[in-house]
Amino acid sequence: MCARIVDVATKPMVARTARARGRLRLRPSTVEAVKTGRVDKGDVIATARVAALQGVKRTPEWLPLCHSIPVTSAETDFVLEADGIVLEVTVGAHYRTGVEMEALTGTVAGLLCVWDMVKPLEKDDTGGYPDARLEDVRVVEKTKGAA
Repeated sequence: MCARIVDVATKPMVARTARARGRLRLRPSTVEAVKTGRVDKGDVIATARVAALQGVKRTPEWLPLCHSIPVTSAETDFVLEADGIVLEVTVGAHYRTGVEMEALTGTVAGLLCVWDMVKPLEKDDTGGYPDARLEDVRVVEKTKGAA
């Protein structure tokens, strides 16, 4: 079978939301640098917020079989923990198919932006990242309402 975009033409237009969450494990000193604004590339959370929202909007460009969905809302929520950063992305649309892939893509894009910005703080002597890793990226809520 070849790849195809699923036909959703006969599905009803309904309000849909999805919330995804992921975590980027970091050294405590890196989290502290983010909190105190001591990252050379700039404001990590503000920049990652934009990256997350871009990820939501560009999902069908990155995932070739996803529908181009008219997203009506997208929100980001960052939580700085002692050894990492948690990001939740909530996406809404009034359409024929869900927005969970947009929420997941936004989550990963935002966390990857954080990683990119803090790389110098996470590298070891060999240039590796022994502590940094993406964890527990998942859909935590999905709703489908009436038209």
